[in-house]
Amino acid sequence: MSKKNAYLLALALAGCALALAVISASAQDWPQWRGPNRDGRATGFNVPKIWPKNLTQIWKVVVGDGVATPSLVGDKLYVFARMDGSETIRCLDVATGKELWKDKYDALPAVGSASGFPGPRCSPTVSNGRVITLGVRGVLSCLDAEDGKLIWRKDDFKGATPRFYTSSSPLVTDGLCIAEMGGGTNGGVVAYDLTNGNQKWKWTGDIPAYSSPMLMTVGGMRLVVTLTEAKVVALTLADGKQVWETPFPVPGRGYNVATPIVDGQTLIYTGVARGVTAVKLEKKGDGIEASELWKSAPLSVMFNTPVLKNGLLFGITEGNEFFCISAKDGKTAWTSPITPDANASAESEGGLRGRRRGGYGTIVDVGSVLLGLTPTSELIAFEPTDKAYTEVARIKVADTPTYTSPVPSGDRVFVKDQDSVMLWAIQ
Repeated sequence: MSKKNAYLLALALAGCALALAVISASAQDWPQWRGPNRDGRATGFNVPKIWPKNLTQIWKVVVGDGVATPSLVGDKLYVFARMDGSETIRCLDVATGKELWKDKYDALPAVGSASGFPGPRCSPTVSNGRVITLGVRGVLSCLDAEDGKLIWRKDDFKGATPRFYTSSSPLVTDGLCIAEMGGGTNGGVVAYDLTNGNQKWKWTGDIPAYSSPMLMTVGGMRLVVTLTEAKVVALTLADGKQVWETPFPVPGRGYNVATPIVDGQTLIYTGVARGVTAVKLEKKGDGIEASELWKSAPLSVMFNTPVLKNGLLFGITEGNEFFCISAKDGKTAWTSPITPDANASAESEGGLRGRRRGGYGTIVDVGSVLLGLTPTSELIAFEPTDKAYTEVARIKVADTPTYTSPVPSGDRVFVKDQDSVMLWAIQ
């Protein structure tokens, strides 16, 4: 082989390696609430054949209070929290935890009965070179993901928030930033132009609750579906026109928190003391009609969104139990307590963190196992089967309660606790 051909071959191989690296990095991203597709599924996590008893902490950085899950894109981690009277978005270097840039603005905390969680709850959304954050009092910001330069900032519903403050993570698609804004008697779902922040449409048929919007396509019609304070609604992505709704009022002291689950034309939604409901949406003329497929026994799901895997739904009840139900008929396969003292562990922090109320936590599908993380700060791996709850590993990953989702990527897991974010290596 000539030197020229050898050089060209080396370039080609290097290009292939680079392409594979880019593909791999992309597969390991966690760019928004509940991951790449907002469905609680991670595709780039390497499940160990044998789980270690402990993980290796690579770094830990104090970033402030908040229960917003960090977002991971390539070699950057975006963390949104509250520190020194400001809501702050930080960009950290994944390898070292070093701060690359930060942006902050003065903001009042959550107060009153929500004061136990004063900081942000909404995960940053990273898309098209932009980072979108939504603060605890409804300040919506768009920044350049590379250098943190502020592109636009909105506070269109100043002073209006849900009772326990803003907790809905924005959705970015088709050049639009879609957010549930405001609360009380003034609020709705708003679409902003991602480029300049100009309002494209606004729907005010009900006020926001704490659920995050999802995309769904029915009969070629692209929809935004979400839970509001008293409804489940579907809005057209193009202009925000309401094409379907169903009542979903909250009983007693409950809240509409869970993100809707989309499975083709099936929409699955849940709430406290109302079990889980599955409906099939179909296009009828210019609108949408729904037919109920099933309704489960009254599992009480409070602060958790179940994960759909292999025709099964896995979630966490208000009573701090993992559960598995069939996505075909809603029948319960099994339930299992997370830990006997889950509430007691959460109580040690005081405030809302200390109230004896369960149901906090997340479950992430990482392939051959599911990962659960609750206020007990234990990363729990268990099998995705309907036969019985089968635990694979249980590893402590923080010293204070954790209310965010773990961010699994490659051989790593990122965890946000009360005031810090840390990187753990699975070795």
